[in-house]
Amino acid sequence: MTPRAPNRIRIIGGTHRGRRLAFPDAAGLRPTPDRVRETLFNWLMPHLPGARCLDLFAGSGALGLEAVSRGARDVVLVDANPAVVTSLQENLRLLGETERARVIRSDALAFLRKETDAPFDIVFLDPPYATDLLPEAVRLLEAGGWLADPAWIYIETPVARGQGALPPLPANWSLQREKQAGQVGYHLLRRVSPAPAPD
Repeated sequence: MTPRAPNRIRIIGGTHRGRRLAFPDAAGLRPTPDRVRETLFNWLMPHLPGARCLDLFAGSGALGLEAVSRGARDVVLVDANPAVVTSLQENLRLLGETERARVIRSDALAFLRKETDAPFDIVFLDPPYATDLLPEAVRLLEAGGWLADPAWIYIETPVARGQGALPPLPANWSLQREKQAGQVGYHLLRRVSPAPAPD
């Protein structure tokens, strides 16, 4: 029996354009499709150089590694799966990007319940579709001081079986762009600081 070829992602733009990187099999791990990433990073192009980015449900690293390739200053990739974390660390070594990006092994919501050292300019939220993690992730991002002013938040959702709606959003988050590709709905939001309460 022929061994199955390893799972691979391709970096589609920037310094590491064309590099193919392996990632492990893991439950719920589903890289953002190339054409979705192409559109997303076209949207983010004016905001990415020098940005601080958080890839909260990193998985294959498709979003965080693409951000590194396209000029982000600092990228934090968070995942709870030990095999996934090891793979992400190895891929950063292969790219020579261990100074500008780091991997944290943690449950995503537990990570957001800690204090942040500095807010993020761009956050990628692409949790496993079978979970219901988005509403709490959104709440914690806003409540915990994780987001710069302004910040950009990417949310990916399934559109099959009546799913795909965005979770409840804070009043100071606004939808800027959204599209659908097959069974993937993807949305770009902008966050600004809330208006001060009247005296």
